[in-house]
Amino acid sequence: MKRHTWISWTITGAMAALMLLSAVPDILRVPGALSVFEHLGYPTYLLLFVGTAKTLGVAAVLAPGFRRIKEWAFAGLTFDVSGALYSHVSVGDPPSAWMPAALALALITGSYVAYRSGIDREASSRDDRTAGAQAGTALRLPLNT
Repeated sequence: MKRHTWISWTITGAMAALMLLSAVPDILRVPGALSVFEHLGYPTYLLLFVGTAKTLGVAAVLAPGFRRIKEWAFAGLTFDVSGALYSHVSVGDPPSAWMPAALALALITGSYVAYRSGIDREASSRDDRTAGAQAGTALRLPLNT
């Protein structure tokens, strides 16, 4: 496996694991998740929605293909984690409360950068092959003199 691919999947796997570990308590409405939502001032009925959205976002990021959906999934995960980070800081929570959100934001950013650089590499190599094929075709054309 190429080094870039290995690093990309390591970061993406860590991000997916962290996001799923935060989504499951939301979906199950675990008392700890309920108390955090209440502490932040959010209605607890949002827990199921947020947990489901995180789970679907992770699934979209991990699924092959579906570039546009993947882009939206990265955006949604970024909005979720940014909102969590902002909420914890706004109510004056200590770093121990908001550090997981900061870590998740860093992992989402790293995963997205790795994903985009993989697309850019793929496009670049495709352009190189196309340019090479066109150059080869141009050399085979008969000269009209």
